[in-house]
Amino acid sequence: MNTQNGRWWREGVFYQVYVPSFQDGDADGFGDLRGVEQRLDHIAALGVTAIWLSPIYASPLLDFGYDVSGYTEVGAVFGDLATFDRIVRGAHDRGLRVVLDYVPQHTSSEHPWFRDALSSRDSEHRDWYLWHDPKPDGGPPNNWASAFGGPAWTFHEPTGQYYYHAHLPEQPSLNWRNPAVKKAMFDVMRFWLDRGVDGFRVDAVWRLVKDARLRDNPMDDGHESFEIGGAAAHTTVRQIQKYTADQPELPGLLAEMHTVTEEYDDRMLMGELHLKLERVAALGTRGLDLAMNFALIDAPWNGVDLAKLIQRYYAALPPGSHPNWVLSNHDRSRLASRIGAERVPGALALLLTLHGTPTLYYGDELGLPDAPVDAGHARDCAELRAPGLGLGRDPQRMPMPWRERPAHAGFTPDDVEPWLPIPSWAGRFSVETQELAPRSVLVLVKELLALRRELPALRQGGITVLSAHPDQLVYLRGDGEDSLLVAVNLSDRDQEIAFHGSRRTLWSSHSAVAEPDPLTLAPFEARILAADTR
Repeated sequence: MNTQNGRWWREGVFYQVYVPSFQDGDADGFGDLRGVEQRLDHIAALGVTAIWLSPIYASPLLDFGYDVSGYTEVGAVFGDLATFDRIVRGAHDRGLRVVLDYVPQHTSSEHPWFRDALSSRDSEHRDWYLWHDPKPDGGPPNNWASAFGGPAWTFHEPTGQYYYHAHLPEQPSLNWRNPAVKKAMFDVMRFWLDRGVDGFRVDAVWRLVKDARLRDNPMDDGHESFEIGGAAAHTTVRQIQKYTADQPELPGLLAEMHTVTEEYDDRMLMGELHLKLERVAALGTRGLDLAMNFALIDAPWNGVDLAKLIQRYYAALPPGSHPNWVLSNHDRSRLASRIGAERVPGALALLLTLHGTPTLYYGDELGLPDAPVDAGHARDCAELRAPGLGLGRDPQRMPMPWRERPAHAGFTPDDVEPWLPIPSWAGRFSVETQELAPRSVLVLVKELLALRRELPALRQGGITVLSAHPDQLVYLRGDGEDSLLVAVNLSDRDQEIAFHGSRRTLWSSHSAVAEPDPLTLAPFEARILAADTR
């Protein structure tokens, strides 16, 4: 039985590796497990706690691993189980945990379960998916829409029924009301837990259960719409996901899922939840160890709105729930492109000093911006299925630049075409370049993570927001003589910070660490100070 004495995820930092774009280890232009293995030292040197790997299962790669055709196989393009096992051992030897993306909402249409389900209405796996007869007019059972545009029902003429897919037609949704599905999917978890993974990030968990009565979703009035990875989809169908997300059975199902991790020592579940902030906070005690909070991604980047968001989130957390913060991921535009390169150090200081567990997206430690991808090089299914609507996620998945000079920045050999274009400017952001620059984003991130390890107040202490000014955000971590003051200048002008206790600078995003009185921050500066509030 799992005692979970350590609960390492409460004080840890997760590093998201989007495997196709991290490092090509076998010279085919596509990132893989061998490439991750080669870069374990970089991840360990950052000072993070855990690697979160995007899906590496067998897959036809229509959605680059989020369409699974074999849950207990490593896809050939990613490597093999032996390489995965070496990564787990190598990570553990370096003090790193390994968290695997778990995709329970749907399979690939090429999965043997679904191939069998197509064979007849009486097949063994038919009820493992969501099937329904047409309406009298021959149309789909209801108005449910796919996150990638169009209806979420596809008609299968040989058996005369529609099947449901929350995403692509090639990603049929599983029926989690079927006990056989739960048993099979829980056994998938055990397969990877037995191989040493330390937990799972559960993909699309808020969509796991659908309304048993198949009621129509209400249409959107313009204030709310269905989501693709949390981003509003600009299609002709706009509706609120009242009956296709966050159904009443979800907390109980998550609790059942958690019992699987409880069979092992010190394992965890982190869930993807694109819901209202209060609901995300509540689900953090309902089977999930961490309920992923994406609110910062869409937050207006000013001190007033950020302070309100932070206070709202902490106020909503029930007893026993632990906070989580996310600034970027593989579905959303990168931090530097959203708020500007000059604000990235302050934003990362915010992410890594708020109370809770942060998730750092690969490349954000370099301040990478989005990389434009023209139509001829588009790879993302969201762009290919609905071209020109701005739904494509290729720009934020640019391959990681490791070196300054090679044509492909060290991601893949110069004579190999990378799966996504690597712009000519990528080398300026490379790990090699930034390791030598005194105040590069990479250096700042390493310093911030070192401070988290050194100072208990950043890992455990409470938080009090002090500022309510558009151009600055100021908050205290901890209390008394162990307090830390975190101040971020969000503007392009000097900002005077109103704090009257004694203080001493521990870290600054800028080179100057003078102690001006009154405390003044340079444009876009972030600063952490030891502060006595007694």
